[in-house]
Amino acid sequence: MPAALPILLAWLAVLLVGRARPADACSCSPIHPQQAFCNADVVIRAKAVSAKEVDSGNDIYGNPIKRIQYEIKQIKMFKGPDQDIEFIYTAPSTAVCGRLLDTGGKKEYLIAGKSEGNGKMHITLCDLVSTWDSLTPTQKKSLNQRYQMGCECKISRCLSIPCFVSSSDECLWTDWAMEKNNVDGRQAKHYACIKRSDGSCAWYRGMAPPKQEFLDIEDP
Repeated sequence: MPAALPILLAWLAVLLVGRARPADACSCSPIHPQQAFCNADVVIRAKAVSAKEVDSGNDIYGNPIKRIQYEIKQIKMFKGPDQDIEFIYTAPSTAVCGRLLDTGGKKEYLIAGKSEGNGKMHITLCDLVSTWDSLTPTQKKSLNQRYQMGCECKISRCLSIPCFVSSSDECLWTDWAMEKNNVDGRQAKHYACIKRSDGSCAWYRGMAPPKQEFLDIEDP
């Protein structure tokens, strides 16, 4: 075997490894619904009426990028542009962070995601997408104003008890620690972290609009 052949084979192996595509995977860090609302460009209540696969350019390897295009009927916009959303785009499978929606036109969703302009938005598996009927009355009420009132606050997930706030503008989200890794617990369902008049933040519970000065926990 010529002396240069092993070197050539080694270089070919490096090139092939360099062009290999990573395995498809998707993982999301749990976040409180208020955080999902504040992080999103668009938050709407809507139905999906149809779906089709469309091309969205090419990846770095020259392969076509496929996305699912959902045509939707917007029922209400809680956050976003003046223009109604007509289409939602997502990856074609959950393995690559795609979010699947029922297209029967009967199931209503709360959908939060990123704006693509011109009546379009994009969602991933990590965005807040819930059936409307699964939301609590407090969550539905909070979409109108309460979540927005706390977007300057910081919600920190408590992984194990005890845990402590590090600043006055922070609320500890303890569902994970108190309810055996449950991200859809009491605080997620019934509480919002709202900024007080003195600049501090605290959890608020209640169906009525928050008072100017309120206790950390207030029942309806």
